[in-house]
Amino acid sequence: METRRKATAQGQRSGRPRAFDADEALERAMRVFWEQGYEGASLTDLTGAMGITRTSMYAAFGNKEDLFRKALERYTEGPAAYAARALAEPTAREVASAFLIGSVRATTRPGCPAGCLGVQGSLAAGESGRAARDALAAWREEGVGLLRDRFRRAVDEGDLPPDADPGALARYVMTVANGIAVQAAGGADEEELRAVAALALRGWPSA
Repeated sequence: METRRKATAQGQRSGRPRAFDADEALERAMRVFWEQGYEGASLTDLTGAMGITRTSMYAAFGNKEDLFRKALERYTEGPAAYAARALAEPTAREVASAFLIGSVRATTRPGCPAGCLGVQGSLAAGESGRAARDALAAWREEGVGLLRDRFRRAVDEGDLPPDADPGALARYVMTVANGIAVQAAGGADEEELRAVAALALRGWPSA
């Protein structure tokens, strides 16, 4: 115990960065990016929310762009995990429904920023935010690709009619989900957006 205390004291005297919970710091950074966007989130905002110095941030996460990419990964595995779960639904219509309802829940969740990090994170970014904007465009396009593959399988299995266009259906679902996120950021509530999701599925093709 005495040896540990001495080591801690020596660490403090030598100016080594204070230990911190990297997982919690990343969670807080994600919420800052989610609420303020890539360019709107200053390093001061980020390190203040994370409770660390810039030196510690760079050492643990890299630069701001690196931190944003890590925050987006965390968002994908956390608030946006509904997308992966939706793909496992047994029918194409249930996939689309789970995806849209998941989007509604994620973008209107109490205690969280309104809207979607993946949609609004860098829509208004200038040249300095190009890398973040490109990363989010690729993130959304990956989602379209996963939906397209799932709907293509549905056509092969007879769950969707043979003339259904998996790519168009995937783009349609993603477009509605993105619109839901924008509306949520503008103040639309969960009940209103659930109605939008239900309306969007009324014309869903059946085999």
